Amino acid sequence: MAIDKNRPVAPDPYSYLPQVPSFQLTSTDIEDGQALPEAQTSEGGSISPHLEWLGFPENTQSFLLTCFDPDSVKEGGTFLWLVADIPVSITSVPSGNSTSMMKALASRFFRPASSIGIEDALDLPNDRGTLGYAGANPPKGDRPHRYFFAVHALDVEQLELPHGRRTAPDLAAATAVPHTIGRGVLMGIHFR
Repeated sequence: MAIDKNRPVAPDPYSYLPQVPSFQLTSTDIEDGQALPEAQTSEGGSISPHLEWLGFPENTQSFLLTCFDPDSVKEGGTFLWLVADIPVSITSVPSGNSTSMMKALASRFFRPASSIGIEDALDLPNDRGTLGYAGANPPKGDRPHRYFFAVHALDVEQLELPHGRRTAPDLAAATAVPHTIGRGVLMGIHFR
């Protein structure tokens, strides 16, 4: 498949959404506006990054964690990671957690533990059809892609997802928009 290198550059994915207060999102793995470490790429093992947040609104009830590539060749961008229903008591996730094969099999019958190691959180499928973090993997020779890691502060304890944990990534993100009362964002860059 040929890559259209002349396609328009996508805007910041949050510039079209209702504006909400920002809060601090930091990482020991990702530096805002800089190249992603190899570990966070598909070639480096697709290891989920450490994230920590503070300063979110006092009336926050839960968090939604996402990683989005607006520069994807897929129209509308690509979600690489979605974790919903993160309890408000959780303000950081460690690097490198993933859903084990046993948990993946159990998820057919029970609500699975999440890729961030928090039992009450809910992994949603990313645009690659898997659970957990899918490392940055832009097409070879394409322009640099931006990866927006975001923690969205929500005014509900649990999102009412139209198709439960099988809700498509873009629909899950859209469901969160009217409940978003704050957002912390870090952006990394990767190209091959």
